[in-house]
Amino acid sequence: MRPHGYRGLTASASSLPWRSAVDFLLEELALTEGQSILDIGCGTGRHAIELAKRGYKVTGLDLSSGMLAKAVEAATRAGVEVEWIHPDATRFRLADQFNAAVCLCEGAFGLLGKADDPIDQPLNILQNISRSLKPGATVILTVLNAAAMIRRYQDVEAGRFDPLTLVEAAEYPPAEGEPPISTRERGGVPTELTLLCSMAGLTVTDIWGGTAGNWGRRTIDLDEIEIMVVARKKP
Repeated sequence: MRPHGYRGLTASASSLPWRSAVDFLLEELALTEGQSILDIGCGTGRHAIELAKRGYKVTGLDLSSGMLAKAVEAATRAGVEVEWIHPDATRFRLADQFNAAVCLCEGAFGLLGKADDPIDQPLNILQNISRSLKPGATVILTVLNAAAMIRRYQDVEAGRFDPLTLVEAAEYPPAEGEPPISTRERGGVPTELTLLCSMAGLTVTDIWGGTAGNWGRRTIDLDEIEIMVVARKKP
């Protein structure tokens, strides 16, 4: 998990900014109430629970059993029903039953394990998403902005950033009583993301600036944290 606070459900998570974020997602997805949405890398359920509150049938998928346990508790408090499942995003197999999918805030896409290949990992996730969608269904995902990573890291000798793989390695201070958190995260550029989506059977329709809290139909800022990709499953 990237410890930047995007994935946890806190008292402020259900406040206006997050409801507005879901408003934007639903405008892009163009669904009708009751249709099904798959949330890959759902974390503690921030988006999944809000989508369920709006009347959608939501399935949340995450590798962390601890995150999912918190998601179950949060959904119970909110009085909504969400299906929670616990596979690896690079290996899950679901039937083509979903009307839409989201994969947001580095919950899965580009969040690399120690042995993950920086090309295979995002491609496998996209292929799994594509298989789970009905033809013509839309997926929205966010990924770290590689342009910002390149601009930020002027010295690659320290090993924090690999310009060949666009992977950033970092270690975050531990929470009380916990070990430090080490991460490997993959950035993306629009041309490569378009190609990966096409290889997975998805057609990119739009690429927007995707930094959490500032989602919108707008040009990417070179220094912003994330890119948002909107794509549709090919017929």
